[in-house]
Amino acid sequence: MKNFKLIITSLCITVLFSCKSKKYVFDETPEKSDFITVKGTQFQKGDQPYYFIGANYWYGPLLGAKKSGDRERLIKELDLMKSVGIDNLRILVGAEGDGGDSRVFPALQPAQGLYNDDLLDGLDFLLAEMRQRNMYAVLYLNNNWIWSGGMSEYLKWNGYGEVPNPFLEAYSWDDYMNYTKQFHSCEPCTEAFYKHIKYIIGRTNSYTNIKYVDDPSIMSWQVANEPRVLMTPEHEDAFAGWLNETVRIIKELAPNQLISTGTEGKHGFLQDIDMYQRLHKNENIDYLTMHMWPKNWGWYDIDNEEESTQVSIINAKKYMNEHVVIANKLNKPIVMSEFGFPRKKENLSPEASIENRNTFYKAIFEEVQKNKTNLSPIAGLNFWGFAGYAITDPNNGKWKHGDDFTADPPQEPQGLNSVFASDVSTLELIKKYNLLIAE
Repeated sequence: MKNFKLIITSLCITVLFSCKSKKYVFDETPEKSDFITVKGTQFQKGDQPYYFIGANYWYGPLLGAKKSGDRERLIKELDLMKSVGIDNLRILVGAEGDGGDSRVFPALQPAQGLYNDDLLDGLDFLLAEMRQRNMYAVLYLNNNWIWSGGMSEYLKWNGYGEVPNPFLEAYSWDDYMNYTKQFHSCEPCTEAFYKHIKYIIGRTNSYTNIKYVDDPSIMSWQVANEPRVLMTPEHEDAFAGWLNETVRIIKELAPNQLISTGTEGKHGFLQDIDMYQRLHKNENIDYLTMHMWPKNWGWYDIDNEEESTQVSIINAKKYMNEHVVIANKLNKPIVMSEFGFPRKKENLSPEASIENRNTFYKAIFEEVQKNKTNLSPIAGLNFWGFAGYAITDPNNGKWKHGDDFTADPPQEPQGLNSVFASDVSTLELIKKYNLLIAE
């Protein structure tokens, strides 16, 4: 077994060395028919329905970076995910700022309009490797939350003062959200964001020489991670103006690729399902999204884990069904593009029990399978998230510059919601249901 591992490691190093300068050659030039499309409440891959159990892999471009990344790890993780049927990855394309407390570092935009070429190269490399494996990317371009800079960083850049970081004792979440809601009506902020969209979508992959807009491996563009109407209903007008202009620009630039908002569902719209429906009627929004966080939403109780896992499943199905009603009304597919569940007692060690997590995952996977059978709108999901071969310190949990990236972003305890390569039972569950929905 040791010799086998040595051979595999040597192979990965060889691949790593050769991929630094290689150009990827594909048999055919991409055609319009190669793109994932929407037909009613289903995705289509060619002339067949497309369903998926995918992963959040926000840090993929950071691993792919030639200078600062870890391409050996990236290649191993892509191969592992593909082996269990994961062919859809939700990826961040838009970290901003200086990587201060609780934030991604290095950032794609360390300053407004200034890009880290190494990370752009990493994004190119990731997409080229995904294309080789017939995998699809969902790329989100901004973030409502501070962990990647996002909307609050645009405000800081444009004279709105320091960001009230809710992870510091001096500030609350209300402070942060009252600050961040200004983004949608801040003209220099939104203009800078629109320039970011145009810059990224207008890019040509340096490894494949395929324009991003011509690359079928980019399934869709997401406006942002969890964009929200913040604090009061009066914010809806400013939010709607920004959202509609954003999706108009994306559709104009990338007419063959899909668009979604990246929202949590009604949880991101002041618990108002009618507001969620209103803001997703836009014909440029091709499919709907929802997210689900049983721990954060108070469904899961660390002191009563088994029972609260079942409560979480009941509430999850109710939440999903409520959004399915809207998807049917709008005649669009819907994706559960984030959901997470901790290990036993919220332990950060990869050795801690994942029995309750597997129970919750299985219930959510079954909903996708049922929807395929019944031709209902839930067409896929991306669990949060895949951490692969990351090495963490379960006794600390605090992410520091230079640490391995995991599915848990820098403000979260590292390993909390992560699915590691060593979580064999979870990976087997994912493989089982990917095979079932592929039948």
